[in-house]
Amino acid sequence: MNSKLKLAHLYGIVDLGYVAVESATTVAKSLLDGGAGVIQLRAKGRELDEILELAKKLKPICREAGVPFIVNDFAEVAFEVGADGVHIGQDDGSLSDVRDVVGERMIVGRSTHSLEQAKEALLEGFDYIGFGPLFPTPTKVGRAGIGVENVELVQSTVGQEIPVFCIGGIHRGNLAGVQKAGAQRVVIVSDVLKAENVTEAAREIVTQLRK
Repeated sequence: MNSKLKLAHLYGIVDLGYVAVESATTVAKSLLDGGAGVIQLRAKGRELDEILELAKKLKPICREAGVPFIVNDFAEVAFEVGADGVHIGQDDGSLSDVRDVVGERMIVGRSTHSLEQAKEALLEGFDYIGFGPLFPTPTKVGRAGIGVENVELVQSTVGQEIPVFCIGGIHRGNLAGVQKAGAQRVVIVSDVLKAENVTEAAREIVTQLRK
């Protein structure tokens, strides 16, 4: 699945802050139909049992599409359902801590908020990074955007070794500018999940990223 990760342009997130639990599988299918190359389940503040049950439903959908399924934050859930990967933040421990739970083969991604953190994640051995938030975003309340000035440098250094997914406040209206700054892969959450047609929104983004 690591090779699939490298082919991804749009990293799709089924975020329960925007998506009702009963709609999660439909949204995941819509993201995949639109060309998302990764699907992550993000379920902040939910009970583990609920996350586990939903992960069990999303995994086969992603497996059928041949797209990596990532669980945000919860390594134990990722391991139990046999997800393709887990994503952790800066405050969620070390890579070795996660490997103790999920083993050596699972994809493990790290959120990074600076060039230094991006380089540290590469040296530590993470399989990919999220880089941002580039702009202020409702999914990260209180965190200022870091801007786009280091995107090209991160892409030309860390991005030569592992996939770099720019994240945070990116939408169809500013995507071309983010690309111009050097981004090759992005995570877009609210602009897609709140769209009238999730599949069409995702497809529009993927088409733009492939230009």
